[in-house]
Amino acid sequence: MSKGNRFSWLALIAVGAPLLIALLSSSPAENEFNGTHAAAFVPAPPATRPRTIAQGPASLPSLGPGASLHGKRLFPPDNPWNQDISNSPLDPNSANLIKSIGADDRLHPDFGTVWNGAPNGIPYIVVPGTQPLAPVSFRSYGGESDPGPYPVPRDAPIEGGPNGTGDRHVLVIDRDHWKLYELFSASPVKGSASWVAGSGAVFDLNSSKLRPEGWTSADAAGLPIFPGLVRYDEVFEQREIRHALRFTVGRSRKAYVYPARHFASGDPDPNLPPMGMRVRLKSSFDISSYSAANQVILRALKKYGMFVADNGPGWFLSGAPDPRWSNDDLGMLKNIKGFNFEVVRMGSVVTR
Repeated sequence: MSKGNRFSWLALIAVGAPLLIALLSSSPAENEFNGTHAAAFVPAPPATRPRTIAQGPASLPSLGPGASLHGKRLFPPDNPWNQDISNSPLDPNSANLIKSIGADDRLHPDFGTVWNGAPNGIPYIVVPGTQPLAPVSFRSYGGESDPGPYPVPRDAPIEGGPNGTGDRHVLVIDRDHWKLYELFSASPVKGSASWVAGSGAVFDLNSSKLRPEGWTSADAAGLPIFPGLVRYDEVFEQREIRHALRFTVGRSRKAYVYPARHFASGDPDPNLPPMGMRVRLKSSFDISSYSAANQVILRALKKYGMFVADNGPGWFLSGAPDPRWSNDDLGMLKNIKGFNFEVVRMGSVVTR
């Protein structure tokens, strides 16, 4: 072997050996989250909980559309959104309530990459405390809306895209004052210098204060929307969702339960779900065959459940869009059906 060839082989070994060691030593769960695959001859171990990255105090959230909150938790630890309901009693009318939503209907992840040419899901943007305020005027529910101005950037993402015809939610998180601003049916005016919306709500993320009794928000139930979204940063950075999620039902009752504050129906049928009703994935449901990413979502549905937040297609689970989602993988959640859920016992039902 010539001197030049010998040096080439030595260089190849020096560069390739660490890479080979890294590939062989990385766990299947890490490979799945990082988008790589272990060598075919390495046997796959039984499915386990993906590694949770050790966290000290939560970092300051990043800025921009779909930005990571880096583990910073919304609301105080004892807030209903952060409540572990995995061992809470079952509602005595659970079976009838689940049947009314659709016991044989499938869970549908209402988020992903792109749908009909627009980001699929409810988008959000994180802004600094210095974000200029924009005037906001309200149409449908002005009397139940928190008055503007709101720190809505000119380029704030709108649900369904700029030309969307759906709910057109706009969600803004002020990371420095730790406040959440949400708009429903929002449209920019005068080159986005101001906004018009159907309703709007402001939430102090350091407080558990609810909306006034009987008031809506940017959501039918009078709840905040953002805390109930499945977010990419939690699934792939934190590898843990530490709060309840949000879903819609086809028919709801003329009633609401804590922590909801508003109903959106004229039907008093007690077998229909009131706004704010909470369901959880049954503890007996086996999640081991699902991807590590989907297991993060399913563990949250067992531990924190999800709130009825609006009328819409039944069992539609809300999330934020991100181009890095795998639509095919999220689609596996559709194998879960309504009868795999149960209703957590409700408190006093408000019907007025």
